[in-house]
Amino acid sequence: MATVELRFSAQPEHVRTARLVAAAVARRAGVDEAVLDEVRLAVGEACSRAVGMHRSHGIDSPVHVVLTEEEKLFSIEVGDGVPGSGGGAAAVPGVRGPAPDDDLDDGAEDEMGLAVISGLVDDVEVISGESGGVIRMTWPTTPSEVLP
Repeated sequence: MATVELRFSAQPEHVRTARLVAAAVARRAGVDEAVLDEVRLAVGEACSRAVGMHRSHGIDSPVHVVLTEEEKLFSIEVGDGVPGSGGGAAAVPGVRGPAPDDDLDDGAEDEMGLAVISGLVDDVEVISGESGGVIRMTWPTTPSEVLP
């Protein structure tokens, strides 16, 4: 299992770098070329959401991205430092997560971002906790051919 970790300060200009890294690692992991644009867009949306939440809640900790290559599976986790930040997940079709949190100030924007992600990725899970939230997205990979 190969893992790449990326941490960046919650600045919008760093989201592009996260998208580029995600696409490069996904390609290397064996994600189908036709799906790479979806990977890029989903990571961009998840990172933009995390950056926006950090900035609106005054969180100074970095956004955390973990890219993991497993056998037949590639996953990306985008984590933020906002407690209970996965709250709107249950309101978005196709997203597994906890029930909506009534205290979430930017609920409509949060749900919109999660809806975009769920439209791009078949397997999405949103987890929230006291230390922050995580959006976990997974894609199937095709095994690389071994040359004789």
